[in-house]
Amino acid sequence: MIESKQNQRVKAWKKLSQKKHRDREGLFLVEGWHLVEEAVKSDWTIDTLIVEDGVEVTDEWSTLPLEFVSSPVMKEISQTETPQGIAAVVRQKEWELNQPKRMLMLDQIQDPGNVGTIIRSGLAFGVEAIILGKGTVDLYNEKVVRATQGALFHFPVIQSDLFEWLNKRDIVVYGTALDEQAKALPEIEPPEAFAIILGNEGMGVQPSLLERCNETIYIPQETKAESLNVGIAASVILYHFRYVT
Repeated sequence: MIESKQNQRVKAWKKLSQKKHRDREGLFLVEGWHLVEEAVKSDWTIDTLIVEDGVEVTDEWSTLPLEFVSSPVMKEISQTETPQGIAAVVRQKEWELNQPKRMLMLDQIQDPGNVGTIIRSGLAFGVEAIILGKGTVDLYNEKVVRATQGALFHFPVIQSDLFEWLNKRDIVVYGTALDEQAKALPEIEPPEAFAIILGNEGMGVQPSLLERCNETIYIPQETKAESLNVGIAASVILYHFRYVT
């Protein structure tokens, strides 16, 4: 059992809270029973299952690379205020995408909670792949991972250049905007294959990407209502594209 906070493995795990170390090692940390369970039952590689002393794990998990640690060590590596006594170091996944037909692209969305919510909605409403464009918060940021509630383990979410993806695909592209040409969401009858671009919370989709869109769309709402945040807007749009048309 590891009892010292100065242990080199503990220091390495703690550094995974920083993007540069996650990128360098190709690893990230997940915490709590639900997220760890989602990671374990997926096909992602578990580098280390970290278990606090006194916490029991199932026989199924006992076949994984286990490391028992003291309570102070668990608190040292934890990125939450109340650790649940279970965490996992997971290897980042390299997805190979063929020709996804229902794609979602995020342009410079920086709020971790919104990105996590969008990933959950993407899984719920049949999106086949999500591309996080440049300027979007890191997929493996602990707040993003937590907000996905494990959804990121069950379908492709990758970080890449949106322009490169649009150049590779012959696909109808919709972008969210409030310009004069934008169509109200209920008017849209999407084709079998499409991509939807969602933009930054404050600035929206950047103009150079909007130029690549076949159509721009908006969500009609009551005039007195505040505008929806991008996480909620994504859910409304994806529901329409999945079930209403």
